[in-house]
Amino acid sequence: MLPILDRYVMVHYLQSFIVCFVSLAGLYIVIDALTHLDQFMAHAGEQGGLLAVLSKYYGYRSVAFFDRMSAIFALAAAIFTVLWLQRHNELTAILAAGIPKLRILKPILIASLVVAILAAINRESILPRLRGELLRGVNDLSDSNQHALYPCIDAQTGILLGGEGTFVAKRAIDRPRFVLPPNLAERGTQIVADQAIYQPSKAGRPAGYLLIGVSEPNGLTALPSIHHRDQPIVLTPHDTPWLKEGQAFVASGVSYEHLAAGGTWQDYASITELIRHARSPSIDVAADVLIAVHARFLRPFLDMTLLFVGLPIVLARGGRNVYLSVGLCLGVIAAFLGIMVVCQFLGASHWTSPALAAWLPLILFGPAAVALRGSLIS
Repeated sequence: MLPILDRYVMVHYLQSFIVCFVSLAGLYIVIDALTHLDQFMAHAGEQGGLLAVLSKYYGYRSVAFFDRMSAIFALAAAIFTVLWLQRHNELTAILAAGIPKLRILKPILIASLVVAILAAINRESILPRLRGELLRGVNDLSDSNQHALYPCIDAQTGILLGGEGTFVAKRAIDRPRFVLPPNLAERGTQIVADQAIYQPSKAGRPAGYLLIGVSEPNGLTALPSIHHRDQPIVLTPHDTPWLKEGQAFVASGVSYEHLAAGGTWQDYASITELIRHARSPSIDVAADVLIAVHARFLRPFLDMTLLFVGLPIVLARGGRNVYLSVGLCLGVIAAFLGIMVVCQFLGASHWTSPALAAWLPLILFGPAAVALRGSLIS
């Protein structure tokens, strides 16, 4: 069982963390829900009422909100806990009892580390599973509604994957229109069908899109499959037993998420997915994806660095001016996030390497955290 002091400090930390999360998440939900109330009302009848629609929609987004704001909530909870102890002179009394300051802060630091670990688990395990729901906008609450589609060229085959829209629930493309490169266009320049469903690789079959109701080019499904350099490109029922009449299969390493989410697909991808896509010959890897790979490994360290930079500011002032301390911490947060954005911009614009763009915030703020450590132990 935890000592009384640890439990006391930990309870104040958890209360502060919950209040920060509920307050900011609630503010976001209220403003966004009122802005799109008409869209929610339109789907309330078919999905069990307005409350059910709002609960489902914002329940998923609360998980993503925690991912984006967890480091700030951890710092805010630590600051409010310390300010509480200072305002009621409890910190002075504990120090007078001969207990070192670092011993008092131990439960705060451990709790903040737990928050960083939970955020990493959420980022790598939970968010990828909720990606389909998170890709839905307020106009896509019904499974029958189309979602925007972002055309993408398969860098390995040269096929331009496009269509009229996507259906998130079915991972399908409505009216797919796949434009073939000149070296594959001997039977037509494009393949048009009623629907395309993404299928991952399994049982020896390549990953790609199952086209249903192929209408162009005429007679494609009766012709032999198209191969390039001994690799299957367009499979047809003529020599592919698992395909039915009117179907075709276009092999592609471009996943459905690239077409449904565009440049934001990596926001809800796990580190293993990011690495797999970075190594895929079918995808032209942009610099921001490589930055995201490095940033995923560094995120827990950056979260703790922000804590070790912001918390000493409050301790150094000794609670003389609460509002000024909070204002300084807000400034630290703004500077920290601003430098991260600038570094990512420099990396995406090829002014620096992706690795340096991801590591630069830690390089800049790490020494500051070490220099301010004296406020945590003295």
